[in-house]
Amino acid sequence: MSDWPHALHRYHFRSVWRLPAQPPAVFAVLEDAEAYPQWWPQVREVIRVDGRSGTAHFRSLLPYVLTVTATETCRDPDSGVLEIAMRGDLEGYARWTVGAADGGTRALFEQEVELCKPSLRRLALPGRPFFLANHTLMMRAGRRGLASRLARG
Repeated sequence: MSDWPHALHRYHFRSVWRLPAQPPAVFAVLEDAEAYPQWWPQVREVIRVDGRSGTAHFRSLLPYVLTVTATETCRDPDSGVLEIAMRGDLEGYARWTVGAADGGTRALFEQEVELCKPSLRRLALPGRPFFLANHTLMMRAGRRGLASRLARG
């Protein structure tokens, strides 16, 4: 049996950000999820639920808001790994891996999710190129915002 219809709703993203700051400084900013809206324009709000989870609202160029509940599954400063499990409009995981590179930091973002929001699932085929472009724009803005935040100290 083909997985084709379900594959339309699944996304795997991978972004590498080169940053002119040391890994501990980058890790410290990335682990403070409640502060993301201060430097990442598309992260509209993060509300802490408890010590390991919170609710986040995202909106980029396209006119829709995604809401997820994120639960920390890994926070390891020694290996530079931060990972969350997500459920809600997106289900899956997101992971940062932060390490030294070229006198600064290489921050690898990996995300595997399934789109669960019914209105967007209905647009799976015609909307996919737009959803991918929307994510690319969001990641570019996030990298610029993080670099600016790190430059401010």
